[in-house]
Amino acid sequence: MSKQRVLSGVQPTGNLHLGNYLGAIRNWIEIQQEYDSFFCVVDLHAITVPQDTKVLASNTLTTAAMYLACGIDLEYSTIFVQSHVAAHSELTWLFNCITPLNWLERMIQFKEKAVKQGENVSVGLLDYPVLMAADILLYDADKVPVGEDQKQHLELTRDIAIRINDKFGNKKEPVLKLPDPLIRKQGARVMSLTDGTRKMSKSDPSELSRITLLDSAEEIKRKIKKCKTDPVKGLEFDNPERPECHNLLSLYQLLSGKTQEEVAVECQDMGWGQFKPLLTETTISALQPIQEKYQSIMDDRTYLDSVLRDGAAKASEVADATLARVKSTLGFLTSL
Repeated sequence: MSKQRVLSGVQPTGNLHLGNYLGAIRNWIEIQQEYDSFFCVVDLHAITVPQDTKVLASNTLTTAAMYLACGIDLEYSTIFVQSHVAAHSELTWLFNCITPLNWLERMIQFKEKAVKQGENVSVGLLDYPVLMAADILLYDADKVPVGEDQKQHLELTRDIAIRINDKFGNKKEPVLKLPDPLIRKQGARVMSLTDGTRKMSKSDPSELSRITLLDSAEEIKRKIKKCKTDPVKGLEFDNPERPECHNLLSLYQLLSGKTQEEVAVECQDMGWGQFKPLLTETTISALQPIQEKYQSIMDDRTYLDSVLRDGAAKASEVADATLARVKSTLGFLTSL
C-alpha cells in the first residue's frame, strides 16, 4: 500500500525563526518517513506583500538550505521552489474562474493584512488562498500540516475541490482529492518574545520579538534577556493571565525535548533570573547543529542547486498530471 502524501511550505522572507521551526518544520521532520512528503519554498506567496527584489532569490536559497539543515531528508522528502513549477500559477487561474469572490472576502487573514497595507493592498493578497489551494490540490495531498491560523484556508481548499468535483466530475472518479489538516498539538503557535498574545512573526518590526535560526549566541542571549516577563515568582503553564510565562516555558520544553510535566516540576519555584539563563543555554545548544549544517550546505552551492533542480523535476511530474486532468475536465483542447 502506497504512502499518503503530505504537502507544506514556508515563505522565503529572510532568516527563519523559532516559530517556523517549532511550529512547522520540526513537525515535517517528525512525520516525513510516514508520508510521501513534498516541501516547497513558497516564493509566489511571498510577493503578495512588497518584497526587496535584490534579496528574494537569496532568501529562497537560504530557506531551502535551512530545510535540509533542520533535518528534511531527501530519502523521504522532495524539496522544491514553488515558482519553478509552472503548474502552480496556471491552476490558480483556473481556480480563480470557478471560485466565488465572496469566499475570498470572508478570509480573516486578508482582512487583517489589508488593513496594514491600506490602498496598496493587491489582488494577489486577496487571491492568496486560491494559490494555496492550487499548491495543495496539485499534489493530491492527503494531509496538510497547518497551524490553527491556516485552517480557514484549508477549508477553502476543500470547498474549491468539492465545487469542481460536483460541477465537473462524478462520484466514482472525483477530479480532485480532498485534503485533511494535520495540526500539531504542541508548538503549533510560537508566540512573540515581546508579546505573549501575538504569534512570532517576521513582519513584526521589532527584532527582539523573535529568535532566528541563524542568530549568534550573543544575539540569543540579548533577546531572551530583554524578552517580556511578569513580576510573579514561580513559573507555570496554561495560566491565561501569564501568556509570556506559558510561551517561554513552552519554548524551553520544545527545545529541551522534555515533557510538559517535567518542565512544570523543574521550573515551578524558579524566578526569571534563574530561568532566562537556562532558556538561553538550551536555545543555543539546540540551534548550534542546525547552524553548522546550514553553513556546510551554503558552502556547496552546486549541491543545493541540484537538490532544487531534482525537486522541481519530481514535483512537476506530479503537478503537471493533475493540471492536465483538471484542464481536460474543464473542457480545454488537449495540446496538439
